[in-house]
Amino acid sequence: MTKDKPAEITFDDFLKVDIRVGTVIKAEPYPEARVPAIKLWIDFGPDIGEKKTSAQITAHYTPEILVGQQVAAVVNFPPRQIGKFMSEVLTLGFSDENGGIVLVQPKQPVPNGSRLH
Repeated sequence: MTKDKPAEITFDDFLKVDIRVGTVIKAEPYPEARVPAIKLWIDFGPDIGEKKTSAQITAHYTPEILVGQQVAAVVNFPPRQIGKFMSEVLTLGFSDENGGIVLVQPKQPVPNGSRLH
């Protein structure tokens, strides 16, 4: 895989990655992280429930502005220990021109737990 031409995958490969939307219900700084980060608790609706994660998104976000926002995340990766915090999902974003992460978010509200198509 190169930067210009990623490896091809099949549609079935894509379907294995479960990307869902959820609402941030709690957020707090994570000062113990090696890279500045924010701890997030995200409600993915009744089927998936509440999951937590740590995200390096401090360039554009504070904990206060994240609560109530919907975000996209991969919900079927195994949990991963990030310092003293267990991350259960991978919140998705794009790097801006300076390397700061901009979260992937729906433009209008959708039900928590909705899957990306």
